[in-house]
Amino acid sequence: MRDLLVAAIIFGLLPMVLRRPQVGIYLWCWISYMNPHRLAYGFALNFPWAYTIAIATLMGMFFSKEPKRILWTRETILILILLGWAAITSMTAFFPDLAWAGWVKFFKILLMTFVTLIVINNRERLIGVIWMIALSLGFFGIKGGIFTIAKGGVHRVQGPDGTFIAGNNEMALALVMTVPLIAYLRNQEKRSWLKLGLTGAMLLTAIAGIGSQSRGALVGMLAMGLFLWMKSRNKIMTMLMIVISVGAIASIMPQEWYARMQTTKSYQEDDSALGRINAWHTAFNVASARITGGGIEMFRPSVFREYAPEPGRVHDVHSVYFEMMGEHGFIGFGLFMSIMVLTWMKGSSIIRRTKRIPEMKWAQELAAMTQVSMIGYATCGAFLGLSYFDYYWHLVAIMVILNHLVTQQLAESAAQTRPVGFRQTTGPGGERNFPAERLPPSPAQAAFRMPSR
Repeated sequence: MRDLLVAAIIFGLLPMVLRRPQVGIYLWCWISYMNPHRLAYGFALNFPWAYTIAIATLMGMFFSKEPKRILWTRETILILILLGWAAITSMTAFFPDLAWAGWVKFFKILLMTFVTLIVINNRERLIGVIWMIALSLGFFGIKGGIFTIAKGGVHRVQGPDGTFIAGNNEMALALVMTVPLIAYLRNQEKRSWLKLGLTGAMLLTAIAGIGSQSRGALVGMLAMGLFLWMKSRNKIMTMLMIVISVGAIASIMPQEWYARMQTTKSYQEDDSALGRINAWHTAFNVASARITGGGIEMFRPSVFREYAPEPGRVHDVHSVYFEMMGEHGFIGFGLFMSIMVLTWMKGSSIIRRTKRIPEMKWAQELAAMTQVSMIGYATCGAFLGLSYFDYYWHLVAIMVILNHLVTQQLAESAAQTRPVGFRQTTGPGGERNFPAERLPPSPAQAAFRMPSR
């Protein structure tokens, strides 16, 4: 039954995707983040749904009569440079076959990220993307929150097998990143019943993140909660919700959870933590020895035997930063960090430019909540290797699109408020405004001007 439902929804919407490619982006978000096909049991489980949706979206985009343009910004240019550099590191990788397979996956993710940049070109479509991401991952947040409460936090919240969010740590990262987007939708919503529902979804998603029993989720949730409060419009209500969430978590989680969280203080006695630190040293040593790093999927026993401080302690890197450093060298790491910093700065610029414009409050809050979601990624990602997670790259695209829309709207507002009878000209000294009756004469007018008496 689930297989038929997934097939009916996707095949039923494909004709619409060919006419309205933005629907393809919504479907892509649904299939990528919720992975409904991985919740089925029959033919839908391994059918190439993402590939089918991507082809239909690309066809719809090319056949659409809408004007198409790629938003060339510092962030998008650096993303392309990083993709090109990853191709170079794959050529010199320790395991070329594995590296190229990883590069192809990264290429597909960034391809759809750029399609999003082209197709999502107005406010309504951008909010639609936010809704699809929030609903897709909020499904696991609501389900996981109820599961955590019902089971007393004894069992871990995990995602569907064979997906980016299959493990408890990966699911925790996704849920932490989703809480701010749900908060944004809640703040924008006018209907009281839906606002109440989004409030409950946000609280349950936070509980589910902690219910994953990921220590990275705890660190990420603490950092994100602080920034959520700082960026929130209604700080009293936000603080109240944070207090309720903390109280609920404290009363639900068992003693075993507290004991596990305590290991963040005594990492010297935790084998998993020591394994990660050993992998981080390995990444740094590889980047120091090779300008191109070791290539995607380099963290394997043979590499540890040559570059690790403890060759016998083989462990996954579990850090977006050291994963980039080890696999792509210091150049790849620098590109990755530059994209993150520039995206954050773009959000701060949006907030600054729209701060005192009531009709652009939506953009200010979206930039702020996207920044909070990035904080969740940056903190949880320090303990989790998801450098190629499409969710993060979608956040970068959302910020770039938002900045473009804000710049457009501000320019239109400036044009509408310019006094009638003024013409703007640009000269070597910059821009100047001249009243119509005092415009500098043209060469023809100067030649035929009557001499003054």
